[in-house]
Amino acid sequence: MTIEDYAIIGDCHTACLVSKTGSIDWLCLPRFDSPACFAALLGEAENGHWRIAPRDDSGISISRRYRPDTLVLETEFRTRNGTVRVTDFMLMGAAKPTIGRLVSGLAGSVPMRMKLVIRFDYGRLVPWVKRDMEDALTAVVGPHLLTLRTPAPHHGEDLSTVGEFTVSAGETVPFLLSYGISYEAQPEPEDIFDGLRRTEAYWLNWTKQCNYRGPWRDAVIRSLITLKALTYAPTGGMVAALTTSVPERLGGERNWDYRCCWLRDATFTLLSFLVAGYREEAEAWRRWLVRAIAGQTSQVQPLYTILGENRLDEWEVPWLNGFAASKPVRIGNAAYSQLQLDVFGEVLDALHHARRCGLADEEETWRLEVALLKQLVALHDEPDRGIWEMRGDNRYFTHSKVMTWVAFDRAISGVEHFGLPGPVDDWRRLREALHQEICDKAFNSKLGSFVQAYGESELDASSLLIPLVGFLPPNDPRVIGTVEAIQRNLLSDGFVRRYDTAAVADGVSGSEGVFLICSFWLADNLVLQGRKDEGQRLFERLLELRNDVGLLAEEYDRKAQIQLGNFPQALSHLSLVATAYNLQERDGPAHERSKRMTNGLRGAAS
Repeated sequence: MTIEDYAIIGDCHTACLVSKTGSIDWLCLPRFDSPACFAALLGEAENGHWRIAPRDDSGISISRRYRPDTLVLETEFRTRNGTVRVTDFMLMGAAKPTIGRLVSGLAGSVPMRMKLVIRFDYGRLVPWVKRDMEDALTAVVGPHLLTLRTPAPHHGEDLSTVGEFTVSAGETVPFLLSYGISYEAQPEPEDIFDGLRRTEAYWLNWTKQCNYRGPWRDAVIRSLITLKALTYAPTGGMVAALTTSVPERLGGERNWDYRCCWLRDATFTLLSFLVAGYREEAEAWRRWLVRAIAGQTSQVQPLYTILGENRLDEWEVPWLNGFAASKPVRIGNAAYSQLQLDVFGEVLDALHHARRCGLADEEETWRLEVALLKQLVALHDEPDRGIWEMRGDNRYFTHSKVMTWVAFDRAISGVEHFGLPGPVDDWRRLREALHQEICDKAFNSKLGSFVQAYGESELDASSLLIPLVGFLPPNDPRVIGTVEAIQRNLLSDGFVRRYDTAAVADGVSGSEGVFLICSFWLADNLVLQGRKDEGQRLFERLLELRNDVGLLAEEYDRKAQIQLGNFPQALSHLSLVATAYNLQERDGPAHERSKRMTNGLRGAAS
């Protein structure tokens, strides 16, 4: 089983991964970042899963799809005895997270088997299971409760629940699994068929808001639905991915928990939602961002929980063998305590675009921005861990310095174009000094390219962001040289590696695949340089890497031809949306940000 064999269903509170074989192998309850009760994805089947599939899998053929413009998944099993469809979804608007599964006979008569293995605390805790007065099955561990309702016969077997039944053409057998708090009164059971109608209507109404009319509409819509599914509705925060510890190299240790919200994603998220017409989601993300960083600016960190909490202590799960035997399985992310200066630029950039687009902007937000800049003044000369969260020594990373420049540039715009108060003369001096310093120390004249860190010779794909954030125009010789150097040295079968892991000591052993977001950045650069045909070819090759239901992880292994890393990956889908608009419109996100070099909103380029 590879990671692209999975599809996502969710309710904007949590989500699960459903395999092609009809097994839900990953589910955290009640939130994205809660402990998993189905953890087979990172261990064994007995660490928790819920499978509904034909009893005899010999000679079986499987196909699946999402219902158009929804997050309702349909998987069809064609067997020797007939054809059956399993419809999977999470009910939108339910009182607590609830999974609906409908087994419908399409042809013939198919014997089916259901197996439910519930293991709370990442596959460790076996619940106490009993039947209630209405013949529903309840499973309890401490505060957690799961209730299974179905007319299909089932019984206990080896600390699991199994059932066998036959479905014939025209018949539908429903299964409903709902979460509850064990010490609270339970809500009335949902009607699964009404829940399906409500859920499908929700997604159809949501996707109607999308303003994209270009040739890649299906890909854009699927990415936007995926991004919405990764958003925690109560706060507006978006997890970077649904999973933890899906490896960047099979058998390696580059395994991280991505069920967190990165400040670095702020501008990507805001612009992708805004350009697609989703102002409500953009505003919800902006509010999450402001709440998360509120407080002492000296305590701002690169990532937070979906609630905006600041503790993400990292620990390892010894009882899980890892995805494809890739250990360790990590919970939490120690990168939250790193100094990553680029996040200041991303925050200021996001709030600038929110202000420019007329999103609600309280006076307090600007006061917070000014306080952040005061902190950045004290830190801007410091080395840090950079965009890739290196676990080696702090260095003077080029991308971090460029984003520091962005922070002051966007603040100056707030004064000059929105009449906001601030020490603009000091900010201008810092902006110009930073621009000169970066051009002097981060550009390697022998290579004709910007490099990963001051005075070094290693390339880094994050340099592709230099024109995308407006630091230099896309036709500047140094930008053109950087794009050419990256194409010469960091391409693998036409896709971009973020840097050379064999040459850069990043504190983690092992290699990795090509980074999909970096390849989208290259496509954006090609478009900005007037090489639209090349950019489009790269974009369409990237679309071919999606799995059969349109989902992307973080990386791609060219040799094995499989996706790698946590899944589905928000930044990959955010970049897909952005690049689609960049190819279609002159006011796409990359065009919009790069206009800063020609519209007078920045200082003179060095």
